[in-house]
Amino acid sequence: MKKKKCVSILITNYNKGNFLEKTINSCLTQNFTNKEILVFDDCSTDNSINLLKKFKKIKVLKNKKKKFKSGALNQIYGINKLFKKSTGEIIFLLDGDDQFKRDKLNTIYKKFNKDKNLQFIQDRPFLKDINTYMTLKRKNHHFLIWPSFYPTSCISIRRNFFNQFLKIVEKDKFLNLEIDARLAMFAFVKNKFFTLKDNLTIYNQDNEGISSNYNKFSKNWWKKRNEAFTYLIFLKKKLNHKFFLGPDFFITRLINLFF
Repeated sequence: MKKKKCVSILITNYNKGNFLEKTINSCLTQNFTNKEILVFDDCSTDNSINLLKKFKKIKVLKNKKKKFKSGALNQIYGINKLFKKSTGEIIFLLDGDDQFKRDKLNTIYKKFNKDKNLQFIQDRPFLKDINTYMTLKRKNHHFLIWPSFYPTSCISIRRNFFNQFLKIVEKDKFLNLEIDARLAMFAFVKNKFFTLKDNLTIYNQDNEGISSNYNKFSKNWWKKRNEAFTYLIFLKKKLNHKFFLGPDFFITRLINLFF
């Protein structure tokens, strides 16, 4: 039987000690053996480091000093550091407060192995706090020009495709724009955006997490939306992709003039 290629799980952590042990155990207990687990700890001040010392089968990168004042940019910085140390042909992203279901790696690996054109997969998350599944709203693409997407921990991507993305991720720009949005846009523009109906990820809502600062229609929400449009325009120009700017773009730009 042909040996399965190695896959890499990249975990970013900052003060997720209340979740971290379950997060790592969900990776260690996967029914897929040829895997590596890498954790980037971004100067945690809780019990995260002590928890990480318990696990001998993971690689830990400890950051000595915060790179940015932005949580979104620090996340991208950490993932980039982990990626450079990884060897897997398929990359699984995971936040320090989420978990994978036991068959996630095996299910995603089979999908990629079966279809060589697949480059990006997002699976459907289970929202543990409210005991239900997340459902993406259908968008009218005459009004909006980026796809609906699930959180970072739901994203799996081929190594070469991820490497392409990191070259144009703009890792020092867009203080509010997280990696899940950037990756989703990149895959969308490259016509490689694929959503799996299977639920393979358990998502925990952390009230102190990055996304907790962006309540809908708040000032930060509009700023983040404006950055998303700017990044998408950059991508489409960089990749020579034609696009139409709908009314949502002009409304967002107008509102941001008042900030």
